[in-house]
Amino acid sequence: MKRPIKVIIAKLGLDIHWRGAVVVAKFLKDAGMEVIYLGNQFPEEIVNAALEESADVVALSTLGGNHLTLGPKVVKLLRDKGLNDILVVMGGVIPPEDIPVLKSQGFDEIFTPHTSLQKAAEFIRERIYGREEPRKA
Repeated sequence: MKRPIKVIIAKLGLDIHWRGAVVVAKFLKDAGMEVIYLGNQFPEEIVNAALEESADVVALSTLGGNHLTLGPKVVKLLRDKGLNDILVVMGGVIPPEDIPVLKSQGFDEIFTPHTSLQKAAEFIRERIYGREEPRKA
């Protein structure tokens, strides 16, 4: 039996739109993942939590328009700490023209409101369990 995937979910900065992140957190937990919901946090706190929790995935939620400023900062801080194997995804209302920009800055995937929760969970499972050398629990 495979160990549960550990996912950190956080709202970027002071974004007040929390419902989507909570729905995703519950879905991923029901799908067998270990989910740590941080609520609203800034990049430094998100990265520290990922390090402390030995997270497999950092999932960011945004609806407040800070995805191009705070989002890439999370990726940079993760990489600066040597956490290169953490999957980094973002979900929310993100303009289509910003998706390639975010991916070029290190995001593994961007989920829009039209992405099914099942598709997001499958993406995470495939990327984490598909690694040649799974991370230690």
